[in-house]
Amino acid sequence: MDAREYLDLADWRRRVAVLYASVRSGRDVETTWHAWRDQRDLLFKQHPQSPLTVETRASFAGLRYFDYDPAARVEAELTDSARERLEIPVSTGEPMVFDRFATARFELYGRGLSLDVYWLAVYGGGIFLPFRDSTSKSSTYGAGRYLLDTIKGADLGTSGDRLVLDFNFSYNPSCSYDPRWACPLAPPANVLPVEIPAGERI
Repeated sequence: MDAREYLDLADWRRRVAVLYASVRSGRDVETTWHAWRDQRDLLFKQHPQSPLTVETRASFAGLRYFDYDPAARVEAELTDSARERLEIPVSTGEPMVFDRFATARFELYGRGLSLDVYWLAVYGGGIFLPFRDSTSKSSTYGAGRYLLDTIKGADLGTSGDRLVLDFNFSYNPSCSYDPRWACPLAPPANVLPVEIPAGERI
């Protein structure tokens, strides 16, 4: 990338961080979810660092989502995991190094579930929480979606000592729109044995 593109990328991250700050401070979650969708559509349509190709942006009519589901918002208890450094596969082939630092345990649709939570093992770090579920075989991106990626500003915050996981805000990685983007993929430990019809669709 040239200097302009690096500045554009920094601006993209700044805008996403501001967007999630508004989500965390919103009083009505469904209202903030609609605003989140609208702002994401604007970024995808207009921003120079949009994951969409220039050609695709011209005809872009908005991202697709499942209907909002209040039951898809949970608060997860974090338990310490045995610290493990992992190379997580990336869509472009070169793995990315993360540290598993905790397990998020929660109940969703009447089932007890868990997801490993990762920390990017480079300067500054950041929480990363990808997942796959049974919709990944049909209506959502096959390699999984992201719930949290604090490096990019995607952060739903905490409630006391619990981590907020709202699957309505789950979204597709950039590589689902254009293979030139390098995206870490959901590892086997984060494949959920349920269908979660919430969040972004393909």
